[in-house]
Amino acid sequence: MRITHLGHACLLIEAAGQRILIDPGAFVPDFAEATDLDAIVVTHQHADHLDQKRVLDIRRRNRSAFVLADPQSTAILVGLGIDTTAQNGTDHHVGPITIRPVGKKHALIHKDWPIIDNVGVVLTAPDEPSIYHPGDTLAEDPGEVDIACFPLNAPWQRSREMTRFLRRLEVARAIPIHDGLLNETGRKLYLSQARTLGCATTEIVDLAGGGPVDLT
Repeated sequence: MRITHLGHACLLIEAAGQRILIDPGAFVPDFAEATDLDAIVVTHQHADHLDQKRVLDIRRRNRSAFVLADPQSTAILVGLGIDTTAQNGTDHHVGPITIRPVGKKHALIHKDWPIIDNVGVVLTAPDEPSIYHPGDTLAEDPGEVDIACFPLNAPWQRSREMTRFLRRLEVARAIPIHDGLLNETGRKLYLSQARTLGCATTEIVDLAGGGPVDLT
């Protein structure tokens, strides 16, 4: 499996001969690598995960890509003229890759804000590690996975919730995402907390700015 962290919560995952883009949001500096896509997955409608203007351009360059999103984002994308399949609790398949939905709702930001849809995904394929992208929640259980992405910082998240998430999942490797609000100093601080207060047996694999990385 080859993973590229394009920025914030956006990952390009290459596995089993497929290229899947997850959460093309507004904090991503460049989508030049978003070509020859087999699927585009959106966990929820917030602009840092779904940049409506730029996803139209990505779609124009990837006409045959399967587009999968939470129900509310599906309505938005369909309104933009993008044929989209709504997550409905069942698995979907992109070539040999299975995309399994996890959860239904976004984490609480504030009691006066409505809680929107958020559907995380687990990607599995034969002879490939499984990977979990939660979108914006730490509350769900993805089951046994090899790699888990975790939000490094968010308006809805405390550091102790992040470290509890890592301890609860006990995955072999964890990839920090959702870091677009942090400067370099803040990012180093949160990474240090993840490494020292998270799960002792989990390797934190920081992919930010490093280009594609192969994980087996």
